[in-house]
Formats: sequence, C-alpha cells, structure tokens
Amino acid sequence: MIIKSHTINDIKIAEVISDEMLIQSPEDGLDFMGNIYYQGYDKVILYEKNLNPEFFDLKTKIAGEILQKFSNYRIGLVIIGNFSKYESKSIKEFIFESNKMKHVNFVETLEKALVNFSN
Repeated sequence: MIIKSHTINDIKIAEVISDEMLIQSPEDGLDFMGNIYYQGYDKVILYEKNLNPEFFDLKTKIAGEILQKFSNYRIGLVIIGNFSKYESKSIKEFIFESNKMKHVNFVETLEKALVNFSN
C-alpha cells in the first residue's frame, strides 16, 4: 500500500494506492480509517478495487457500516471507480444520494476526486 499525499486548501488528502483488497469488512474499514487519521490525513481517496465487491451489494450492509464510520469520525471519503456496471437500483440510488451529501462520494477519476475536495 502506498499513500500519495495531496493538499488542497490546507486539507491533507491521502490517495491510497494498492493492488490488494484493503477493506473486506466494517472492522477493516475502521482500522484503515484509524491508520489514515493517525497519519494526519483529513480526507481519503480509495479505489473501487480496494473494497470487497460485497460492499456494492447493499443487502450485506458492509457499505452502510463502513461509510457510517467515516461520517461519524468526519473523515471525507471519495471512492474512484466505474460504477455504471452496477445494475441494482438500490446501489445507484445509494451512490446518487451519497454524492449529494458531499461527505462520501463516488467518482470516475482522480481529477474529479480532487475537485470534489476543493469545493
């Protein structure tokens, strides 16, 4: 795992780069978030491939539990990926609603993630 640091408006952003699945469970999400926070980052950019695929099956409740932890601790999160492949109406609505709230966002590119944090 490599953490590439970005700073926008004095906000430290961790772009996490890894070929491995980093978060498989809500517990992994909490450990991951604590690690990032301990290193002094305010926001996190993760890639879709670093999340358990079950994250995108809302019936498992993994997404809700993980994202609730990020919200509770006020650590912004952007997940980069191709979300058009998910055909479930519920995940599409979940992504839409998350993007409206601005604390957890789902975008297609790093550029969009960084723009998200600059607003």
